Amino acid sequence: MEFKKSPDGGWGWVIVLVSFFTQFLCYGSPLAVGVLYIEWLDTFGEGKGKTAWVGSLASGVGLLASPVCSLCVSSFGARPVTIFSGFMVAGGLMLSSFAPNLYFLFFSYGIVVGLGCGLLYTATVTITCQYFDSHRGLALGLISTGSSVGLFIYAALQRLLIEFYGLDGCLLIVGALALNILACGSLMRPLESSNCPLPEKTALESIPDQYSIYSEKEKDLEENTNILGKSYSAEETCKSILASGGRKQESLLHKNPTMAHAKEAETYKKKVAEQTYFCKQLAKRKWQLYKNYCGETVALFKNKVFSALFIAIFLFDIGGFPPSLLMEDVARSSNVKEEELIMPLISIIGIMTAVGKLLLGILADFKWINTLYLYVATLIIMGLALCAIPFAKSYVTLAILSGILGFLTGNWSIFPYVTTKTVGIEKLAHAYGILMFFAGLGNSLGPPIVGWFYDWTQTYDTAFYFSGFCVLLGGFILLLAALPSWDTCNKLLPKPAPTTFLYKVSSNV
Repeated sequence: MEFKKSPDGGWGWVIVLVSFFTQFLCYGSPLAVGVLYIEWLDTFGEGKGKTAWVGSLASGVGLLASPVCSLCVSSFGARPVTIFSGFMVAGGLMLSSFAPNLYFLFFSYGIVVGLGCGLLYTATVTITCQYFDSHRGLALGLISTGSSVGLFIYAALQRLLIEFYGLDGCLLIVGALALNILACGSLMRPLESSNCPLPEKTALESIPDQYSIYSEKEKDLEENTNILGKSYSAEETCKSILASGGRKQESLLHKNPTMAHAKEAETYKKKVAEQTYFCKQLAKRKWQLYKNYCGETVALFKNKVFSALFIAIFLFDIGGFPPSLLMEDVARSSNVKEEELIMPLISIIGIMTAVGKLLLGILADFKWINTLYLYVATLIIMGLALCAIPFAKSYVTLAILSGILGFLTGNWSIFPYVTTKTVGIEKLAHAYGILMFFAGLGNSLGPPIVGWFYDWTQTYDTAFYFSGFCVLLGGFILLLAALPSWDTCNKLLPKPAPTTFLYKVSSNV
């Protein structure tokens, strides 16, 4: 689908506003799941590693399904995907209030809510990138702060709701609040080109021209796209031919039953042959689409910056996500008294993440700042901060480290910007879906690994050393891949020098 030139304003700011509230409503509870995590530990009495799967699935499943989410947004548009996903998130939260055991929560909270959040995140990022070009970093920073503000507010809200209505009532109320996503989705007007009067296309019409396998020299574009439509009119053509065959043939057929039966059999065989031809052509087109998708994926991984980027995001999510889920339990394990908890550590992470997303998004718009190196710097500093958590034994030091980690987690706002600069806006949905798949894999594995380390050693020290090492390793790998030049992946091959021919004037005979 071809889009208009990005307006960089106008209705785009409405898109930013509704995307902000969409991420606020869908990610508020999953990111503040650390409050629910402690309640689930006390309610079900399971181990920390097993219970951590609920929160990790909620954050990881949506990212694991990012290729599917990107395909849904590309096929149906951001508006219908947002409305459908709003029902998923709200339904999953309400269903979790009736959970009899931890395995039920794996499905209702982990899979249903997580998949809905993944669809919503892809939809909001994609439509924002379509509406903004020169101010894309600022726009992405603004919408991504929605999840951080949601983390800050929902951490205190869920704790308050649990005190008044219990865990089940808390989940019911939070699920009801998530229904407001439907109103946000209705305002996501698609940005399309002026030569596309219809807001949406059918599946066959939305196939790009470069994927067509019928581009023969003798046929123009209209003939190629109408090949698959021939079988639709085949049945009507046969009926019209039979109807216009003449009164004489009809009378002869009535007089000779054998001839009529043979005629019907011939017509049936013709219809079957035409339908078979249509199915074969459709299968060929689907196979060609699959081959092109695989070819584009291989081409993406030939870009060394993109390959390093997917390794870095995978390791970053293994090590960087557990603090937001487990920091409250880390404080309890460090014998920090509840009277000292002036503000929940999760709330500190949330508000500083919002600040980090906004400031890093603004910095990404400056031309003199290399966004890739900025992202690498956040990874390296975060790795060092994670390694310092075992040395924090008081609320003040834990609060300072939580603020640092929250600010650096704000690099999510510039990650789509880095991806766009690496592969281009045309391949953003494809590349972003692949990267989010690996991010989801890291999100799903990180908290359970940290929880298992605690169950094994009865301390979080080894777990956070491991987390810090993962983030540092990803940062240095990406730094080494990007050192030669930021524009390596965007450089065009040098054009070959024109061939020169020397002509010697022949002598007169």
